[in-house]
Amino acid sequence: MIGSLRGALIDRPTPGEVVVEVGGVGYRVSVPATTFATTGIDGSEVFLYVHTHVREDAIVLFGFVHADERRCFEALLGAHGVGPTLALAIVSSLSPASLAAAVVEDDLDTLCLVPGVGRKTAARLLLELKARLDLPIDGGVALRPGGAERPVRGEVRAALTELGYGPEEVRTVLDEVPDSGTVEEQVRAALRSLAAAR
Repeated sequence: MIGSLRGALIDRPTPGEVVVEVGGVGYRVSVPATTFATTGIDGSEVFLYVHTHVREDAIVLFGFVHADERRCFEALLGAHGVGPTLALAIVSSLSPASLAAAVVEDDLDTLCLVPGVGRKTAARLLLELKARLDLPIDGGVALRPGGAERPVRGEVRAALTELGYGPEEVRTVLDEVPDSGTVEEQVRAALRSLAAAR
């Protein structure tokens, strides 16, 4: 069982895959989009926390920059009907703190922003992850009292998603924008905040 790798990045054969050379052996590792984007240039040293996934026909390595990401990935794998591809997509779209906050808040909308996750899958994940996910709910993620989201807030979230903003951007800006006013007012405030951050 491989738990971590430290070595030189020698190749990126496909988006979402890196090859790390350790002691003359190249390990092909599937990684989240965030890790793929930050691993540096060929020849640079990388360290990855690794989950070794054993199937009948293959042994596949999944690598993560942070231990919390690996814990999230493994918790997701333990959920019914979630394979490594979907688990990796969720970890690519949501930080550990955002995923944990979504679970605590019963936030279906955030999980549904992940490609391949529909409302039924999101609802099942929320139930199963409550027991499996053991992460601190902090990291700058503000929890809303009672975990409920007003209908207006859901419309604002949907509008920002339609405009092309990702799950992490939407969650961050909704924590910054006051939870008052009409949908249009909140969307305008969110857009101003997003523009200022870029």
